[in-house]
Amino acid sequence: MTKYIFVTGGVVSGLGKGITSASLGNLLKARGLSVINQKLDPYINVDPDTMNPFQHGEVFVTEDGATTDLDLGHYERFTGVNLRKDSNVTTGSIYRKVIESERKGDYLGATVQVIPHITDEIKRRIKGISNDVDVQITEIGGTVGDIEILPFLEAARQIRKELGTENVMFIHVTLVPFIGPSTELKTKPTQHSVSLLRAAGISPDLIVLRSDRELNDEIKSKVSLFCDVAVNNVINAPDLDDIYAVPLRMRDEGLDKSVDERLNLQTNEPSLEEWKTMVNLKLEANETVKIAILGKYFGLPDSYLSVVESLNHACLQNKVKLDLHWIDADNFEVENLQDMDGVIVPGGFGYRGIEGKISAIEYIRKNNIPFLGICLGLQCAVIEFARNVCGIDDANSSEFSKNTKNYVIDLLPNQDLEKDDVGASMRLGTYPCKLNDDSLAAQIYSDEVIYERHRHRYEVNNKYRDILVEKGLKIGGVSPDNNLVEMIEIPDHPFFIASQFHPEFKSRPWDPAPLFKEFVLASIKNISIKSENIVSETVKEK
Repeated sequence: MTKYIFVTGGVVSGLGKGITSASLGNLLKARGLSVINQKLDPYINVDPDTMNPFQHGEVFVTEDGATTDLDLGHYERFTGVNLRKDSNVTTGSIYRKVIESERKGDYLGATVQVIPHITDEIKRRIKGISNDVDVQITEIGGTVGDIEILPFLEAARQIRKELGTENVMFIHVTLVPFIGPSTELKTKPTQHSVSLLRAAGISPDLIVLRSDRELNDEIKSKVSLFCDVAVNNVINAPDLDDIYAVPLRMRDEGLDKSVDERLNLQTNEPSLEEWKTMVNLKLEANETVKIAILGKYFGLPDSYLSVVESLNHACLQNKVKLDLHWIDADNFEVENLQDMDGVIVPGGFGYRGIEGKISAIEYIRKNNIPFLGICLGLQCAVIEFARNVCGIDDANSSEFSKNTKNYVIDLLPNQDLEKDDVGASMRLGTYPCKLNDDSLAAQIYSDEVIYERHRHRYEVNNKYRDILVEKGLKIGGVSPDNNLVEMIEIPDHPFFIASQFHPEFKSRPWDPAPLFKEFVLASIKNISIKSENIVSETVKEK
């Protein structure tokens, strides 16, 4: 029988419930258990597909094409388990399903209420993904005390009542703030958040204390006493420089041991040697590589979370430190790129910042700076090449301009933006890509066909393929039916490659996305090239 763990948060949002849930999944897998993670989000949007990146952050895409909360990326990267559509449940999706059922008469004329109809649907979604795994970890988004999460808490309470306390446990992640003027750590907010949780009918079995510093035994004992939790079930989780070190710290604190004992899992001590080795790679790095992300969603760093993590994975494997620079495409100037060892242009939507990206890519192409384009980055690279190499001055995308004759980027076949469900109008999830034998892409992947995750509406217009290729742009990969351009590259450039898909969604700390790994390697080589050029120029001057 599957054991259920619910992770809640108190005091403030953004405490790291996702990292805690991911770390616990990592530790339980290391104990030999099968694990699956799930996120319950209290917003009324059906999914985050159309939400503002400045507010929500990155939209993560699963293998089966779900657009989900970014925490699912953490779950996958920490556990190695590919998640599905039902791993992310929103209030909006719950209410939509219940209302659709009511309209069809499924409730036989009954008055539809939060209890039992909404909570029953939540319970169905929670229980529906386990598939006989040993442990399911369900994170409840939001903060205890928020009105929005009450139905989720009630559903979780009912599950414990139905399955028994021996099969269900609750972990509460909360904040212990440090008050500077008094130099005191305060446990009162934690006590209040636990009391709110109890008011919802739930008593936590384990408390994770988040803080910007180490907590002493006195603090843990105080929380244990006032929150009625065994002291060994009070976990100290201070801020760490590396999120991948969190499972190791949680292991030292006894998180997985406490869970094992509480749920009577009867597992062996975890083996974390490979994970330790991976984390320690960062300490072995002597060289620093300077990488720029040229984008437009910089109000919230999490907007490009998987891209940043993929860079970190690639740097780990190449044993270099990442010096990351953010360049706003809206305010691009050539000077921003002159010292960069490599540049990434990531995905996005809308016209804002596009001309800045195109200008930057022209400079990158002409000055032999390693370049990786992702989704929109590929589209901007094609537009730049069409304008400045093919001589198609008005080349553009139909997404950005309605006043050109040359849409080198256009809507996918059979696309309909007039659909009521705008979020459903994209190509989502995993699709095959056939690599050309003589391409750099084929060398990087060492395979004929690869499978990567997509999230886009627009594609390279096939009407312009011939002239693009004739002028030197190489098609590195296509859909198996040869209808869609999936990858492009420039052969006579040190490293210039772009993909319509998002390789960052499949990158793992122990197995970096191949494109990112090779991009970082090319950026490292660029450091040496620049150094040699400086030496040569110095010699010439003498």
